[in-house]
Amino acid sequence: MVEVKNLVKNYGNVAAVKDISFTAEKGEILGFLGPNGAGKTTTMNIITGYLSATRGSVTIDGYDVLDNPMEARSRIGYLPEQPPLYQDMTVEKYLGFVYELKKVKLPREEHLNEIMDVVKIKDIRDRVIRNLSKGYKQRVGFAQALVGNPPVLILDEPTVGLDPRQIIEMRSLIRSLGKKHTVIFSSHVLSEVSAICDRIVVISNGTLAADAKTDELSSITDDRRKLSLAIDGPTSSVLSIIGEIDGVMKVRRESAEADNVCRYLVEYKKDKDVRRAVFRAMAKADYPIIDMRDAGKSLEESFLHLTGVTKVERTGKKGGKR
Repeated sequence: MVEVKNLVKNYGNVAAVKDISFTAEKGEILGFLGPNGAGKTTTMNIITGYLSATRGSVTIDGYDVLDNPMEARSRIGYLPEQPPLYQDMTVEKYLGFVYELKKVKLPREEHLNEIMDVVKIKDIRDRVIRNLSKGYKQRVGFAQALVGNPPVLILDEPTVGLDPRQIIEMRSLIRSLGKKHTVIFSSHVLSEVSAICDRIVVISNGTLAADAKTDELSSITDDRRKLSLAIDGPTSSVLSIIGEIDGVMKVRRESAEADNVCRYLVEYKKDKDVRRAVFRAMAKADYPIIDMRDAGKSLEESFLHLTGVTKVERTGKKGGKR
């Protein structure tokens, strides 16, 4: 488990991190998000022991990073955005070097073979790292983070520069590792965070902006929820029936899809789940629901709201389009 408590980091009179607290449990993949300059990298460097905090504490598997730095660091596998590779070594020799550096007690050959098998680099074990592709170098960087089987993995932009197939494979690997490890996953690709992470922590201007399960983040930034429905029935009747359901604030037809089927957007109170009531009302009226889905804010919209990014800042000019 990772516990960050009341973390503060000052650079002179500038506060880069301001009283941040959160935890990451075993078997959890925690997404760590923040715009450039938000304090995300500083926080990750403190967690990994590369920086000291001005105030506050970080514990890794029960060991304080400041009071027991060796014990804490031995429980962390860290993959920075630029993997720390020795380009003139072969893959196998490099992993052996990391094994010795970390003073791992596990059976050397069996352990390193297992890691190479997990990240799928056995077939390049004798190749010089300098000659590898970006994707394979990233895999080797991932492998060094796994040496010693640390309970905590911290991954900073692990899929940068990978092709689509490699990204899919890396996502699958991270999800499988998340079953046995605590994983803190930092990425600027929000769809990736949504696909991989169980929970998301967002920081903005050095402060904690949100800490929520991935599928609940949008509800934090909106006072109402939205439901998108495709219904086979006369528009006027559908609008009238749904509009009378307790908790519904607004309903409108968005488009005609096929034959008598139209799509509707229903806005309802945050504390009222109207899905069952809508289903029962449409069934009673004999208007089949062809499709029902949540239509809340996307992860991107929630992130922009939480971090205070305006439309002008996103487009670079006033009134520009997204």
